[in-house]
Amino acid sequence: MDRVSAHLPEAVAERYDDRAGGAWAVIHAQHLPKVAAYLRNDPELNFKLFGSIDAVDRLHLAESDPRFEIIYILYSLTRNEHVRLKVRVTETTPEVPSLVPLYKGANWWERLTYDFYGIKFVGHPDLRRILMYDEFQGHPLRKDYALRDRQPLIPERPIKDIFRGPGTSGLS
Repeated sequence: MDRVSAHLPEAVAERYDDRAGGAWAVIHAQHLPKVAAYLRNDPELNFKLFGSIDAVDRLHLAESDPRFEIIYILYSLTRNEHVRLKVRVTETTPEVPSLVPLYKGANWWERLTYDFYGIKFVGHPDLRRILMYDEFQGHPLRKDYALRDRQPLIPERPIKDIFRGPGTSGLS
């Protein structure tokens, strides 16, 4: 992270080590694509493997502003190292630039984070729900999601018979 801080000093908001000794960097959202591109394209760093994205809803924490943290894990095969990045976004504008143009593996993870937390990834090629059905209201991993509310009933959709192939179940 020293190299990132030296190359893009305006991008890094904060740096710290966790209890296990892992280095973390909090990145300003607008600079995330530049930081990810630098980590990926620098021949000495070589963070070409996209690990995962997850989010944290900090609603009931004492320092809950901004409300959401998006966590990125990248990996360098040549260095055998992980880099851990965080981007913090507010509840009013939960938007982050998409990393799909740099890492194709971010596609599914960004859709999952959008589906469960409602965080939008600007520039994503196909940002829509991935596990919940389209009529599902709300985002189930937000801490203010009402667990006892009922979701709207939708008619059962016809599905193709995936075991016998097309045309054998009466559906086209």
